[in-house]
Amino acid sequence: MCFPPDAEPPLPPDAGQLRPGQLVTLTAADRTELLAWHATAAEPSGTGVVILPDVRGLFGFYRRLAEAFAAIGVDAVAIDYFGRTAGTGERDDEFDFMSHVKQTTQPQVTTDIAAGVAHLRSGGRCQALFTVGFCFGGSYSFLQAANGDLGLAGVVGFYGGMRPRSEGGDSPITVAPLAQVPVLGLFGGADQSIPPEQVEQFRAGLAGSGVPHEVHVYPGAPHSFFDRSFSDHAGECADAWRRMREFLTSHARIPR
Repeated sequence: MCFPPDAEPPLPPDAGQLRPGQLVTLTAADRTELLAWHATAAEPSGTGVVILPDVRGLFGFYRRLAEAFAAIGVDAVAIDYFGRTAGTGERDDEFDFMSHVKQTTQPQVTTDIAAGVAHLRSGGRCQALFTVGFCFGGSYSFLQAANGDLGLAGVVGFYGGMRPRSEGGDSPITVAPLAQVPVLGLFGGADQSIPPEQVEQFRAGLAGSGVPHEVHVYPGAPHSFFDRSFSDHAGECADAWRRMREFLTSHARIPR
């Protein structure tokens, strides 16, 4: 588990008023219905992000994160992964997410990400789209760098694990040399779940791909440092927002 149930995402240092989002149901290409939380900016900027949550899927932290993106002029949709096994009903803090994580596959999650991308494009507000993922979702965000079918402008991953997420699947390390779009990776230096040598393998693979990329490690920061309740890492959270916004700005025209 990355965050406690009551965790709040850190807000961008100069965010405007939060934009309330709404629960929507998306339909993937295989006809699976999945939950998502959609928040729109006050004025369209042409940029949108598909938020890929950690192992618990869609819950409050990521709903509020979508609203934080909207507050800085970026439309956002946070998706769920468990439509095939858990349906689209509301879930409480006792939801047994790991039993559903074990039933996910890389092709299915990629299909769900595509549904999020299509949803943002369908409104005509977003021309440049990015994925932004965390832990489990961070791995999947990195994998999309080599997925030319989505037409992404770039991918962002926070402490995405480097191993395959389903049996026989690819890993961020194996696809890094095949990346087709810019990549931003943010990691904690004290993250015991992601060995430093794997981060360096990922960095080297991206260098071989030739795409613009940045892999930044915050010394002493733990896994899931991007959490407003971790006051000891407020500086890292603010810097992560800065790097993320500069990355989006560099690869799509959005307000600073």
